[in-house]
Amino acid sequence: MESKHKSGFVNIVGNPNVGKSTLMNRLVGERISIITSKAQTTRHRIMGIVNTDNMQIVYSDTPGVLQPNYKLQESMLNFSESALGDADVLLYVTDVVEKIDKNEEFLLKVQRMDCPILLLINKIDTTTQADLEKLVSEWKELLPKAEIIPISALSNFNIDYLKRRVEELMPESPPYFEKDALTDKPARFFVTEIIREKILLYYQKEIPYAVEVVVELFKEDADMIHIKALIVVERDSQKGIIIGHRGQALKKVGAMARKDIERFFEKKVFLEMFVKVEKDWRNRDKMLKNFGYQLD
Repeated sequence: MESKHKSGFVNIVGNPNVGKSTLMNRLVGERISIITSKAQTTRHRIMGIVNTDNMQIVYSDTPGVLQPNYKLQESMLNFSESALGDADVLLYVTDVVEKIDKNEEFLLKVQRMDCPILLLINKIDTTTQADLEKLVSEWKELLPKAEIIPISALSNFNIDYLKRRVEELMPESPPYFEKDALTDKPARFFVTEIIREKILLYYQKEIPYAVEVVVELFKEDADMIHIKALIVVERDSQKGIIIGHRGQALKKVGAMARKDIERFFEKKVFLEMFVKVEKDWRNRDKMLKNFGYQLD
């Protein structure tokens, strides 16, 4: 007898910096979520799709839950909360250092959910057995319905077990996306994310958070991809910092990004980058909508 097809949405939520994006990459096996050590790296909800003959698992990485200070962050919280709405399985990621009651409002919403919840305690390679046991019992009280799984996304500990559990919990359903799809995002989205990652790594302090990247041209021919990208900042002083002395900083970031974009698309890339000032874009509805953020 032929086995039925299973499909479902597995949504990854949690506070900033607990390792959600590293976990997402382990589960999807592709470098889909950009990873850096800075909080708020993931600004959108990014889906990574895992296909087998009789299963399609749609993993979705969301921005870290935080109390919003400006409109961009409100949009990021909308993405996180929308992930509670359509989950077939919820992966709530915490780690061994964060305070359990860090975001009570969000936790209350998680408590009220009907779908299976896997509570993942990440970074367990940095704690002791006794401390871990104490943490597990505290979480059991807070989320009695959740199944608690200690993991280390970085060193791949317990990730195979987690994948098996997710597969077991998938409901029967036809696939939601084409069976050869890797993500719900278009190619240019990954170009912007790779450039943004390099900006996060290269520049200090608040600069990366004031930056948005727009791909104005993505033209692919037989042996090369031509890309024209616009780096949007909020102030003239930031534009100067991004470009750097005689354009050196922008050149360096461009070279780093180009290498990764070539690796991602497995093709030669010609990348041009420009910098433009859009005053206070993070609080302007029209700008945020143009950049693809979800507003109420």
